[in-house]
Amino acid sequence: MDTNEKDRMPLLEHLQELRKRLLVSFLAICLGGVACWFLYDWILELLLEPYCQIRGASTGGSIFGSGCELLVTDPLEPFSVRLTIAGYGGIVISMPILLWQAWRFIAPGLLSKEKKWAIPFILSGLLLFAAGALLAYWSIPRALDFLVDIGGPDLVSIFSPSKYIGFVIKMIVAFGIGFEFPLLLIFLQLLGVLTPGALRKSRRFAIVGVVALVAVLTPSGDPFTLIILSVPMILFYEIAILIGSLRNRETRKKA
Repeated sequence: MDTNEKDRMPLLEHLQELRKRLLVSFLAICLGGVACWFLYDWILELLLEPYCQIRGASTGGSIFGSGCELLVTDPLEPFSVRLTIAGYGGIVISMPILLWQAWRFIAPGLLSKEKKWAIPFILSGLLLFAAGALLAYWSIPRALDFLVDIGGPDLVSIFSPSKYIGFVIKMIVAFGIGFEFPLLLIFLQLLGVLTPGALRKSRRFAIVGVVALVAVLTPSGDPFTLIILSVPMILFYEIAILIGSLRNRETRKKA
């Protein structure tokens, strides 16, 4: 009997396992959020850097201060911003634990030889999320520049902390999640839910779906951001097909 047959769980035990993994993930996010609460000043400066870039490049500067400040109009807004940064920062910091919990949850459905891919799964997930976040951070000044200029010279842009921080964080999270796309496709193939042939047949629909998904995920809505995230995701789709085909070819050779 294969190892995965021994590891199969009844439905009730599977739900209990899911609850356990979700609880561990929640505690990890909370601990990461506490750490980000104390690192708030450093994180805020990092998130403000794209805004400072477009302010430094503009000839008009700002109507107050050095040009990198955000305008607070609500007495509760600073607390809300700090809470937002702590919450999303906790998710980012706890990403290794979240990926490990996801792996532990799906592992009983894999073959014994496929369970050795735990470390590559976690490392690739971290690297892909980091790559997506870095690409988002690089594209944010360009998206902001487009959004600020499109209104014309008569509009002066002064952002509130909650709106700006929410925009930046959503961009980073959207790109990070988008870059996890190939990992999802590969493991759906491992679980037998998808096949390379099915992915090939659905290629045209997938391209349209990717563009539509990116348009929904990214808050800016500008064409530059749409292209800069859609192209990697479409390439990832093709890479997932290639990896699945190579795996099937290897399986047939062994058979």
